[in-house]
Amino acid sequence: MALLKGYVAIVTGASRGIGRAVAERLAGEGAAVVVNYRKNRAAAESVVEGILISGGTAIAVQADMTKLNDLRRLFTETMGRFGQLDILVANAGYSEFKPLADTTEEDFDQTYAVNAKGTFFCLQEALRHMSDGGRIVCVSTIGTQLNLPGGACYFGSKAAVEQYCRVLAKEVAHRNITVNAISPGFIDTDMMADTMGCGANDAIAPLIDMTPLGRLGKPQDIADAVAFLVGPDARWITRQNFPVDGGIISR
Repeated sequence: MALLKGYVAIVTGASRGIGRAVAERLAGEGAAVVVNYRKNRAAAESVVEGILISGGTAIAVQADMTKLNDLRRLFTETMGRFGQLDILVANAGYSEFKPLADTTEEDFDQTYAVNAKGTFFCLQEALRHMSDGGRIVCVSTIGTQLNLPGGACYFGSKAAVEQYCRVLAKEVAHRNITVNAISPGFIDTDMMADTMGCGANDAIAPLIDMTPLGRLGKPQDIADAVAFLVGPDARWITRQNFPVDGGIISR
């Protein structure tokens, strides 16, 4: 059963990793999906092609979340193509792990430009177009609770996103729009490998040891949780932050 048939979803940062899995999952549930990407057009078009081959509906739209004109164009192109917006998954993110003492102004500005500023204005723009009864999910991280060394800048920017969700959920409740956050644990993606040096087995093993379910997460694990939150069965859930991490964090 296509639970999201007739709905339109934007997934930011959807050309790879978690974003790609979310886009494919929502399309599989019947949603028309806008696959946002910043620079990897070929990867985004590959996601769209796979969705189309599977009988779904999708388009790719380039937009850099740090540029407000790009961000606004993402939504106007969505409305121009589909005429509605029902779901936003704010997934685009940037991370670089360094000790706080070694973090440069450039590191800070880039991290906050994508994660904090980009997400803030993405949410703002979504509200201008989203149908009443819509669904918003922001992707955060269990790092805001786990506090691993080297993550101060990244975790701080994602903590801001969690606060956006808590406040916005109250502001849009009268429109029956739900706003929630998903906090992934250690997910087997290129981004995690790049930022945490997880290409080698000796780097991966400690992360698995921290995870009660005894494995790295897969992007599909996050996509399944997102699909639930944007679906009809989550109509009474808002202003929550869900750790999807194999049991590391308990709230």
